Amino acid sequence: MLLQESLVRTFTPFYFLVEPLDVLAVRGGSVIMNCSAQCETPPRIEWRKDGSFLNLVSDDRRQLLPDGSLLINSVVHSKHNKPDEGYYQCVATVDSLGTIVSRTAKLTVAGLPRFTSQPEPTSVHRGGSAVLGCEVSAELAPLLRWERDRQALAPEPRLLQLPGGALLLSNASDTDTGLYRCALDSPGGPKYSEEAELKVLPDAEEPQKLVLLKPPSSLSRLPGQSALFPCVAAGFPPPLVRWTRNGEELPTDGEKLFWRLLPGGVLEIRAVAEADAGTFTCIAESGNDTLEAQAELAVQVPPTFLKRPANIYAHESMDIVFECEVTGKPTPTVKWVKNGDVVIPSDYFKIVKEHNLQVLGLVKSDEGFYQCIAENDVGNAQAGAQLIILDLDVAIPTLPPTSLTSATNDHLAAAPAGPLPSAPRDVVATLVSTRFIRLTWRPPASDPHGDNLTYSIFYTKEGINRERVENTSRPGETQVMIQSLMPETVYVFRVVAQNRHGPGESSAPLKVATQPEVQLPGPAPNIRAFSSSPTSVTVTWETPLSGNGDIQNYKLYYMEKGQHTEQDVDVAGLSHTVQGLKKFTEYSFRVVAYNKHGPGVSTHDVVVRTLSDGNAAPLLTILGSILLQWQPPPAGTQSGQITGYKIRYRRVARKSDVSESVAGTQLSQLIEGLERGTEYSFRVAAMTINGTGPATDWVSAETFESDLDESRVPEVPSSLHVRPLVTSIVVSWTPPENQDVVVRGYAIGYGIGSPHAQTIKVDYKQRYYTIENLDPSSHYVITLKAFNNVGEGIPLYESAVTRPHSVPDPSPMMPPVGVQASILSHDTIRITWADNSLPKNQKITDARFYTVRWKTNIPANTKYKTANATTLSYLVTGLKPNTLYEFSVMVTKGRRSSTWSMTAHGTTFELVPTSPPKDVTVVSKEGKPRTIIVNWQPPSEANGKITGYIIYYSTDVNAEIHDWVIEPVVGNRLTHQIQELTLDTPYFFKIQARNSKGMGPMSEAVQFRAGLGSWGPSLPSPTLPGSNSPHGSPTSPLDSNMLLVIIVSVGVITIVIVVIVAVFCTRRTTSHQKKRQRSGCLKIPCGTVPPLRSSAGISPHSHSSKTISALPLPNIFLLNYPPTQQQVCRDLELASQHPWEDTGDKQRMPQGSCNKITAKITARER
Repeated sequence: MLLQESLVRTFTPFYFLVEPLDVLAVRGGSVIMNCSAQCETPPRIEWRKDGSFLNLVSDDRRQLLPDGSLLINSVVHSKHNKPDEGYYQCVATVDSLGTIVSRTAKLTVAGLPRFTSQPEPTSVHRGGSAVLGCEVSAELAPLLRWERDRQALAPEPRLLQLPGGALLLSNASDTDTGLYRCALDSPGGPKYSEEAELKVLPDAEEPQKLVLLKPPSSLSRLPGQSALFPCVAAGFPPPLVRWTRNGEELPTDGEKLFWRLLPGGVLEIRAVAEADAGTFTCIAESGNDTLEAQAELAVQVPPTFLKRPANIYAHESMDIVFECEVTGKPTPTVKWVKNGDVVIPSDYFKIVKEHNLQVLGLVKSDEGFYQCIAENDVGNAQAGAQLIILDLDVAIPTLPPTSLTSATNDHLAAAPAGPLPSAPRDVVATLVSTRFIRLTWRPPASDPHGDNLTYSIFYTKEGINRERVENTSRPGETQVMIQSLMPETVYVFRVVAQNRHGPGESSAPLKVATQPEVQLPGPAPNIRAFSSSPTSVTVTWETPLSGNGDIQNYKLYYMEKGQHTEQDVDVAGLSHTVQGLKKFTEYSFRVVAYNKHGPGVSTHDVVVRTLSDGNAAPLLTILGSILLQWQPPPAGTQSGQITGYKIRYRRVARKSDVSESVAGTQLSQLIEGLERGTEYSFRVAAMTINGTGPATDWVSAETFESDLDESRVPEVPSSLHVRPLVTSIVVSWTPPENQDVVVRGYAIGYGIGSPHAQTIKVDYKQRYYTIENLDPSSHYVITLKAFNNVGEGIPLYESAVTRPHSVPDPSPMMPPVGVQASILSHDTIRITWADNSLPKNQKITDARFYTVRWKTNIPANTKYKTANATTLSYLVTGLKPNTLYEFSVMVTKGRRSSTWSMTAHGTTFELVPTSPPKDVTVVSKEGKPRTIIVNWQPPSEANGKITGYIIYYSTDVNAEIHDWVIEPVVGNRLTHQIQELTLDTPYFFKIQARNSKGMGPMSEAVQFRAGLGSWGPSLPSPTLPGSNSPHGSPTSPLDSNMLLVIIVSVGVITIVIVVIVAVFCTRRTTSHQKKRQRSGCLKIPCGTVPPLRSSAGISPHSHSSKTISALPLPNIFLLNYPPTQQQVCRDLELASQHPWEDTGDKQRMPQGSCNKITAKITARER
């Protein structure tokens, strides 16, 4: 173990101390690009310019400084020769260790001193503002300064040089009169603009029109930079300037922390942050005149790392992942560099989760330094990590890091010495598909049981030396599924057993070819849908460009917007009208083509709204940002001849600002004069001589920020893919990444060995094309170019070899028979079947597999789910409780498949309800303020037949649940009455449902104040003395006391009468006990029993024809009960389990006086 640890190499710190930054140079001057790298062994520094290494040995002007920085003397820059301007990168190398690269820095050379605009003579009244223009390019702006009368202007708050170079002079005085010019300093001496005279006029006396001398311009800034928005206004009375941001007023009463208002109406934002981005509006007011101007502030953020790559130890054949998370605005792009060279994605180097680098099947040459380089429009950054590949007999010294994939992070501990296993035996592929292969084997001869052995499966493409590895998941397992393979490709597999001493011998290589991909139809192009009546929609489409054989039929799917269940209909042609839809409702439609192999690729969804009834609104569709098209109302709903259409539109940001445009009887209108980059809403109404009909809903569209460019040819398409068949090749592509250039269509060239034999042009909307009538087994070269009216763009090339003639399809297999569904639980059903194509012992010896499919008809038209199995049974899990499912099975062997078997059905077991009763409401009964009615709906997830409900109620919402009063209700009732509640007392109600499996969860507590008719989830508010009654009339304390005395007196008299009658009845019952033939006995534990209340027509237990009455005697519970005694026994036993308290609504039976009380239950017919 110590020897192994001594063989583990440590990670070597290798990084940049200083990286080059963007720099602005002046022609003829000198510039230094800084760079310094740190390592145990001093690294060798080299420089790249625009991706190519610089030869600094023979360069007279550029030289490498001792610390690694690059010095450029006498910068050269002219219109046709710019050898120094470009992108520079520092490259550090340590031999036998690796290479790292720095961030990329841009060197910009300022152009010739040139003024794009000159100062012009101007005049200004005393106290007013003036702007003297002198514009230069952005890189020269920092070098510009101003002079008055050929003397440098002294800095003062009234003078402000704007970002473009213009001079703003505010609060003008007589001393400002003079000749002004701007100057550009350069190594060859300053260059001056023309001179312009500024005259200062006396104070204005007459009102002058308000004008904006310098409106704000949109800016883009980095965090921490400053931004200036000018808003220079002139007029009399002197204008006042105020600012808003995103429509909210910016106060001007003093200086703020990050922004302030400068003289002349200039808004300064210091230390810009991302949150400052938005639309800034300056508002200038002078008398009754008001002017506004807007500008956008965009805040861009250079890339920064949220997670940097980490160093990794690994063994050969492992799979690893370097993780890298970045952020920035715009969103950064990421590329990976290994030892200074860009990593090109391939089958073994993949970019996963947008930014991470996955390396599959490591080999020794993969060692080195890997760097994640993030880049966006405003900067770039790099972060790196080292990969060290250890020998197989050297254990990885730490726990597996998260960057090791699950397939390769096993068996990393050091192993003691001992005998190693021999090679696994009989390695075979038992299941071969297009994308996966299942391997099985027998344990090695050295350990025939193999219970403690684990296995590593090494595999690679034939002819490739880079192996990948997959480990078994548990000891003793002798099979594995290798996934993510390529179709129609030969792979080489070998298996190695491993015991506690280490890995043993490898099995002999096994070559297996994956199956070819099933050729399914592509999507049906040009799907369209339009409403032909208020209850129907017609859908049309075209034949798929890549049908991969004859199209047998189409399936049209449609779904109401907001629903989650699709309906479908089989269609033989290229159109279909769906009837019976809802009026003025949105539906989505899609189409799937079927050939002999099954369903193909679905089209995208198209959404259309059915027409409304009556004077129907036109159907409004938006084809572009400013072009409207619609359909007229149905002929029977027009209320006369249509004379025109009224179009209303508005900016979404200002919904009150509505414009109108009246179109003729045409069904389209071009709306012009809209603002760029602005979202508008439109709607259309039909007009007749009788008036204007109902309008459509508002539909939104956004105008383009800028017009598309057709002054140049389109750029190269962003991707080109080809799929060869026997006599055709399916070509698919994506449009150019630059969407600002007009694309009128695509030109496809093809031929044997040359793409110029034939050319086909297709529409700009098309993304697929099938080249037909080709020769089998022939090599074709294909080219794709985008074109417009200027010409054809840069071509993209691809080649493909058509397939040889295929053998006829084999005859189908016999479907499985005897399919049975065995119910195991509420969510699991076992499916078993027999296969008549197998021997009598039903033993599977070949590579066939079975596909099980299942579905439920609730809700209707649900889709099938499928799963594959290699045995004659399958366990279907994750089903819904108490739900009927149908199952069928098919068998596949190689390219042969059977039809689906006969269906078997099974209903899963019930489960306790998993949701409470819903929509619980409590209302008072009319005319009976002490009686309430509780209503509810069954649980959403009943999971079986509801057999009963229990209503809990209490005056204390926080009381323990066993302290609440209960009312049982049978399962077919959804309403219940409760009587004799205390007036003006808040009650809380909960409901619980039960089925044959038990009780479900309780509903949320619902509050109700008896006698007031109010209910809800909130707590009651206290009633103050003298407050109004529920009916609005004041109630005095005297009236309340009188009412209380009356209620108590009546109650006492009633109790005395009831006691006398009860004693009399009890004695009489005792004397006639022997004459009673239909009496029952129920034993009730001593303690507290809740009173069971009865009401007219609704009993406490919801028995329709009998009632239960309870006499509140101290030691007896006397009942008249219907023949179904067993049910009420259960309810009373349930009720008696709760220790009821002594309150006004409940009876407490004395404890200790007896153990059980016998209640007589007598059936009495009404």
